[in-house]
Amino acid sequence: MTSPSLTVLGNPGHRRVTLFAAAARAAGLPEPAVLPWADVLRGTYRIAPGTVLRIESPGEDEEVDRLLRGPALGAHYAPTRVEGGAAWYTGLTAALAGVARAVGRAPGARLLGDPDEIAVMFDKRRAHRRLADAGVPVPRALDGPAPGGWAELKERLAAAGLRRVFLKPAHGSSASGVVALQFGPRGQLLATTSVEAADDGLHNSLRVRGYRDEREIAAVVDRLAPDGLHVEQWVPKAAQHGRAADLRVVVVAGRATHVVVRTSGYPMTNLHLGGARGETGPAREAAGPAWPRLLETAERAAACFPRSPMAGVDVLPTAAWRRGLVGEVNAFGDLLPGLTGLPGGPAEGLDTYGAQLAALLPHLDPAPPTGAAR
Repeated sequence: MTSPSLTVLGNPGHRRVTLFAAAARAAGLPEPAVLPWADVLRGTYRIAPGTVLRIESPGEDEEVDRLLRGPALGAHYAPTRVEGGAAWYTGLTAALAGVARAVGRAPGARLLGDPDEIAVMFDKRRAHRRLADAGVPVPRALDGPAPGGWAELKERLAAAGLRRVFLKPAHGSSASGVVALQFGPRGQLLATTSVEAADDGLHNSLRVRGYRDEREIAAVVDRLAPDGLHVEQWVPKAAQHGRAADLRVVVVAGRATHVVVRTSGYPMTNLHLGGARGETGPAREAAGPAWPRLLETAERAAACFPRSPMAGVDVLPTAAWRRGLVGEVNAFGDLLPGLTGLPGGPAEGLDTYGAQLAALLPHLDPAPPTGAAR
């Protein structure tokens, strides 16, 4: 029987990998090996018998991003380009399927995380349908196929009576390409986004801007549409200190273990776009008896992905903190440095990586040589 060896599929040197390694050392485990994403995408890797393989995000590495997107953008490739999400998604899902096959061929090897569930989480339309079908509260989405462009989007929103919506690239992350769109009472338009339009396409920017000219908005939407758009109602969120607020809830092994309040003066609360960590204590006090229900909503969303040991769930509290809707479920939503587990919970005193290792430790006995756990 082969002893298990913990390995991380990730980008060497990335803080996700280094934080997980630090948590492993703190738990008394050997230093995890790293399987570089670039090696997987080139096909120059093998899975050793007994490997316990954790899947980590392929993000924030230009070489990996270029390999995932393939030749779709050609000479116009840039790491800031918004377009190419559909090609990136195809590259990701194909690579994960190959990794799963390789794990299945290695005696005693196991995969932490499920490629099929990761594929659903990285498709906002499929994830929304899965949550809705399970009775998890989600914002209303635009029915039917993804809109093909601005003219169709505008017509369908008018027919649905939706005047404030989020446009989300189906396979994007970190608010890449997200547009908060609202129609005013006299035909005014406002599209709030970090997208910067240039001659060669759309680029991510760290500066959130507002577009009011319909021709500019139409040009942005028409460039986003070919990769697929998920359109959902813009729900008024709770506030903290006058800023819009939501919750990132990390669910480990079915339990909500970590919560961070995210606040922003913009519709998007992502920290890299000017968002900031809010205060959990005041949020809990404002929610009162509804607080456990907000956490339970996150747990119900994570339960829709039962083969995923961790999920980062974005809960959108309504204006009075009494009810929460699920905006997204993130396969790699645990990068919250310095955040320890909820008091009295199973991860008290542990960071998100330590919590996952604590849940994993009882299962790190040598595995039977039956291949990947799926």
